[in-house]
Amino acid sequence: MDYVPRSLVWATDIDVLPLDRVVERRDGYTVVRSPRNPAHYWGNLLLFDDPPAAGDGERWEALAELAFGDDPRVRHRTFGWDRSGGVEGAAHEEFARRGYDVEHNIGLVATSDAVAPHARENREVVVRSPDPEADEELWRAIVELQVDGREEGHDEADYRDFAQARMDERRRLLASGRGAWYVAVTRSGDLVGSLGIVVTNGRARYQAVDTAPAYRRRGIASRLVVEAARHAAAAHGAERFVIVADRDYHALGLYESLGFARAEHVVGVCRWPRSYEP
Repeated sequence: MDYVPRSLVWATDIDVLPLDRVVERRDGYTVVRSPRNPAHYWGNLLLFDDPPAAGDGERWEALAELAFGDDPRVRHRTFGWDRSGGVEGAAHEEFARRGYDVEHNIGLVATSDAVAPHARENREVVVRSPDPEADEELWRAIVELQVDGREEGHDEADYRDFAQARMDERRRLLASGRGAWYVAVTRSGDLVGSLGIVVTNGRARYQAVDTAPAYRRRGIASRLVVEAARHAAAAHGAERFVIVADRDYHALGLYESLGFARAEHVVGVCRWPRSYEP
């Protein structure tokens, strides 16, 4: 990818997209496409250089129609802007009233030598990395873990289709040598935690940090985050680690306790099918 956003969050958002992603730079914005997964809201979007101003709601939607209107499978509309200081611009006036969610995300960053284990990390689970070209039963279990943790309002069957398509693409990315997936399993072999790391030119982005509901608050996520960082640094040359989460997400403090620091606050808007008028 020739174009790299200024924001580390947005840059790594693109890093983790499928190998066949399309990134097209235009006047004042960038079109990002994931052709094989049109239901990926944050994989098919317009990323603008500046936040929205008065009148941009209609203008940006027209630009999105030009970019995605030829593919009826892209039923959402997503816009971001390449600023890292929490700047909203006219997001509420121009987009919230049109049925969009205004999303605030925090990017936490740590260098490879700053990530440190938590005193209460779980030492009972086994951490391993599944083969992206094998271990089919385990990969299916990882998808089901993501389905169980989906946001409220997403249809289960539709979300499973999306999660499976996204995981298939991630496996292709990892098989190319761009990182690894990591799981925590009990001694009896039950999957209780999962996450991925994709590495691009030293930038390492965490993906889908999940813990099975019955095993939360047992130090499993902290164990996975740290061991994955150590492995990614040694095996894939990771230098800077990025975790992105909603600004109100309960685990932000946990990540900080592992050596991460809040570095960016990015804003975007998304309208997904539940918000569309019939």
